[in-house]
Amino acid sequence: MLILVTGGAASGKSAHAEQLLCTYAPGARLYLATMQPFGAAAQSRIARHRALRQGKGFETVERPFGLAELHLPRRYDGILLEDLGNLLANEQFAPDGAGDAAFGSILAGVAHLQDCCETLVIVSNEIFSDGMDYPPETASYIRTLGQLHTALAAQADAVYESVCGILLPLKGGGRT
Repeated sequence: MLILVTGGAASGKSAHAEQLLCTYAPGARLYLATMQPFGAAAQSRIARHRALRQGKGFETVERPFGLAELHLPRRYDGILLEDLGNLLANEQFAPDGAGDAAFGSILAGVAHLQDCCETLVIVSNEIFSDGMDYPPETASYIRTLGQLHTALAAQADAVYESVCGILLPLKGGGRT
């Protein structure tokens, strides 16, 4: 099963994604963290997310890019990928990332993760509504994230959007 959870900053999407994974994956759970801890703000967000999942039975693996080459120690009932926006930024802009091949690299990584679990929940950001003009690199990032959302939503069994703490089903699944 593939579930995509999107939402704006501080919308509750991560907590909803964790709840969905805990519902659909009663056994072994993996939290796949993609954020690189650059600066105090990132370290604070990482600490907050660790606290949120404490006591929920998650193993944690930190992997900022290259998911298709990730070797996991076993098969999991569920994997939570947190999050697609960070993963794309890392793949697109980090020296060791996939660069222009980020889109394909991420889709290959998602396919690999699906082979490693029964339920994959992917968290992503909704960043498409501000209507601002951006430099070409940022515009490319936004366009690629939109393309990833489209591709993953087409494959997904369920898609949700978290808005102000309310989880809205967009495809499949019911209200949780």
